[in-house]
Amino acid sequence: MFRRVSLPTPFQVGPVNSYLAGRTIVDPGPDSEEAWSELLTALEARSLAPDDIEQVLITHPHPDHFGLAHRFGERGARIVASDAATPILEDFAGRLDHEQSYFVDFFERCGMAAETAETVTQLPEAFLNYASSVTVDRSVAAGDEITVDDGLVTVDDLVGHSVGEVLFAFEADGERRAIVGDNVLADITPNPFLQPPADDEPRPRVLPRYNDSLDRLATAGYDRFLPGHRTDIEEPSARIEAIRAEHEDRTDDVEALLDSPTTPVNVMEELFGDLPVTEQFSGMSEAVGHLDVLEERGRVERAESGGVLLYERA
Repeated sequence: MFRRVSLPTPFQVGPVNSYLAGRTIVDPGPDSEEAWSELLTALEARSLAPDDIEQVLITHPHPDHFGLAHRFGERGARIVASDAATPILEDFAGRLDHEQSYFVDFFERCGMAAETAETVTQLPEAFLNYASSVTVDRSVAAGDEITVDDGLVTVDDLVGHSVGEVLFAFEADGERRAIVGDNVLADITPNPFLQPPADDEPRPRVLPRYNDSLDRLATAGYDRFLPGHRTDIEEPSARIEAIRAEHEDRTDDVEALLDSPTTPVNVMEELFGDLPVTEQFSGMSEAVGHLDVLEERGRVERAESGGVLLYERA
């Protein structure tokens, strides 16, 4: 049903996969002229113009996936995303402000210098150049169905890589397939990014929930995944098993660092050395994520001293 279109991005991950079926596009790519030109070429090869696109499905609210959606929405296309992703897509700058205000304080509590915390949290402002907010016309949830090119696509929830990420499942060539965004990738082990809490709720423990989501997805009976980057995944369960094993190895590595009370920043530095500031948000996401896993399993104890979080093996 869907055909992959590779679009350039300005991000370290490289090209992003967009998917076309009839007059539907999934994840149209970042809001850049380079990506728009490539997408127009792909549409022309199918005898389509931008005005012909009737709906845009968005797997998750990251700039490399949804940035161009507003150009189709302005031409009358229906924009479809999950309930949780909708407020982020409709006010991406506001979401970024919320994340920045939370993580400056949180990273300082993790042992990061105040100046570094400010810099790390301000860097994503560059994303605004590639991610114009867009009005969502239909918010969907797990179990909802969407008509695509005379067929049906079923929505299901994914947890871990991004707030509000969903997959789009369908039947094609005798296979049960799913477009899975960045939740499972063929040759990259996804790193679930830290997320700020909603309202007065506790901070989400993203990596533990991502592990749970992968375990559920591994037994869902899919024959092929169409990911947000790189190539198709022809053995989804085997790939998920490999990702889970890599995460478990890293969790064990983190536990081995905790002979004495240790800050999350110290953990990040032990794991990755002297990371450039541009990579410290992802580094902190990994360090804190594995500490969350260990804490949920009762393998570490968390304390606070002088306003700084400390972890020690239980």
